[in-house]
Amino acid sequence: MWGLGVLIPLLGACALRVSQDPGELQVVAGDEVALGCRVLVTEPWDLLRLEWVKDVGRGALCATRLHPTALASPPHCAPRLHLAWHPPRATLSLRQAQGDDAGRYLCRVTLEI
Repeated sequence: MWGLGVLIPLLGACALRVSQDPGELQVVAGDEVALGCRVLVTEPWDLLRLEWVKDVGRGALCATRLHPTALASPPHCAPRLHLAWHPPRATLSLRQAQGDDAGRYLCRVTLEI
């Protein structure tokens, strides 16, 4: 029988690092905004889920699944948003920023097994 002690080292075997830039940005209404997310995985992977969320706790603004050898699946994005994937960087672009676009944006990446 397998115990949890065996599973814990296996779960940590593939390190995933995600960084965002810019950290903070002030924008004038009508501007186009580009937010970057750099995804580094130290081991081979089969599938990543990448989502951009605004003000954590709400649903995803943009989401896609990424395969290492194939193009990204078409992203599902809110209006005025565009998601681009150029490994190892994902960019969320917002066209014609408006007052209600203000908030905290988070790039959330999940390594699927």
